[in-house]
Amino acid sequence: MAINLQKGQTIDLRKNDRGESVYDLSKVTIGLGWDVRKQGGFFGKLFNKEAEYDLDAVAFLLDGNGKVANLGRTVQTNDGRQMGLYQGDVVFFNSMQHPSGNVWLTGDNRTGAGDGDDEQIIVKLDQLDQSYQKIVFLVTIYQGRSNNQHFGMIENAFIRAVDASGKEITKYSLSGDSSMNGMCAMVFAEAYRHNGDWKFRALGEPHHTDNFIDILRQQYSYSN
Repeated sequence: MAINLQKGQTIDLRKNDRGESVYDLSKVTIGLGWDVRKQGGFFGKLFNKEAEYDLDAVAFLLDGNGKVANLGRTVQTNDGRQMGLYQGDVVFFNSMQHPSGNVWLTGDNRTGAGDGDDEQIIVKLDQLDQSYQKIVFLVTIYQGRSNNQHFGMIENAFIRAVDASGKEITKYSLSGDSSMNGMCAMVFAEAYRHNGDWKFRALGEPHHTDNFIDILRQQYSYSN
């Protein structure tokens, strides 16, 4: 049975609630999901139109110092824009696969696997190089500041880990309330090495910014 986590709680990803090593970490799916709270009141019913929210999942691969060592490179897009962090230790919508091939972002779930996940990050934990000691998983609301969209408007948000055989290992759920008002990013959880195995910790840390680069610079970059 999957373990339901509370904020700050940590588990061993390979073991079940009885302490038995039963989960296959050769390929772990980190599924993230959320719902937008329906607008109530007279005007919500009158117009019956839900605003579009664009939430993006991001993964930071950290070294032994808890930092992103490789910030990738800047490339030019087809429309002439400069795009940074390409093929570095940050997996996001513009660089969806880590150079090692062991971490990748699937984006919207269109296969039917992992029912209920809005986005998925796949991690081959057993093959990840020892230089990577931790992976942080976060979600940002694209243009949340300018669109006045925040996690106070989000409900039924969760992050879960599913092993290579499709068994759900753990799940951490949280829903937005007034304390989340104005918060446009959420650091959901982290997976980290401990005594030769992998632990998973529920974090639930909200941030005002809608840009994951701000969080990268403030907490996880050597150049902050």
